[in-house]
Amino acid sequence: MAGLFSVARPAILAASRSARLRQVSEKVPVTRKVVSRFVPGERTSDAVGAVVDLRAGGCFATVDYLGEDTTDPAQATATVEAYLQLLEAFAGWFPAEESPKPMEVSLKLSALGQALPGDGEKIALDNARRICERAAEVGVWVTVDAEDHTTTDSTLGIVRQLRTEWDWVGTVLQAYLKRTHADCEEFAASGARIRLCKGAYDEPASVAYREPEQVTANYLDCLRTLMAGSGYPMIASHDPVIIAAVPGLAAQYNRGTDDFEYQMLYGIRESEQQRLVNVGSHVRVYIPYGTEWYGYFVRRLAERPANLTFFLRALAEKR
Repeated sequence: MAGLFSVARPAILAASRSARLRQVSEKVPVTRKVVSRFVPGERTSDAVGAVVDLRAGGCFATVDYLGEDTTDPAQATATVEAYLQLLEAFAGWFPAEESPKPMEVSLKLSALGQALPGDGEKIALDNARRICERAAEVGVWVTVDAEDHTTTDSTLGIVRQLRTEWDWVGTVLQAYLKRTHADCEEFAASGARIRLCKGAYDEPASVAYREPEQVTANYLDCLRTLMAGSGYPMIASHDPVIIAAVPGLAAQYNRGTDDFEYQMLYGIRESEQQRLVNVGSHVRVYIPYGTEWYGYFVRRLAERPANLTFFLRALAEKR
């Protein structure tokens, strides 16, 4: 199954960019049923409800309003308004004693206008600033998501500017990119919060490691750099090999449980999330919501054979 899956993965990722397949999928009731495993809903109240449930189980949360590759300025503005509404829902939730581990929201800069012609980068920066200003007022962290490699320089440039105003702004680095070790060195030295993930886009071999073993090895190498630095590592992985390596690395670099956290996706390896909480680790769960769920959902299918198997089984049972 794993060999067949590795061959199919590029085709699955290509499907994430297909408008026609998206339209078809959105009309199939079973697709929406299965999507609910990974996306709790389309409304702000759905995201808030998921956060409440996770907090009851001892997990922290980061919330992402789904959307990317915006080419309409009005849509970028609507995305900002959705985040401001979300932050308003969290206002007053978090007492001062919880400040070392606040609630978090995750932003994709392409949803904020980064790809708009002309001043797209400035528009995205200004929109991100609006969100960060409100987040600071309500005591919520912001982390800037990574997208495909063509956006990395622009994204990290915007992150650097945001961090001059709010040093708690974090970002995502993707271990399959060959540049990421150098980026980890820079941001670890500056004390940044870094969410380290493997990466979910179909990148060329010229810029990315393609073999799973190479990606895992580079992930662990990058994680060592983050653990040795002065920042706050956020280990975003479901890989048992990586999770098993974390306690030894934390001990090697004298990091206690408050000095890093695990991050996992909503609906994936929930029993492992709870196991880590039960042994005293900090776990943050990534909660996506909104109507733009198709691209996110397909990338989740492309990441793990188990996710694809789950979806195919649901389709078969519907027949």
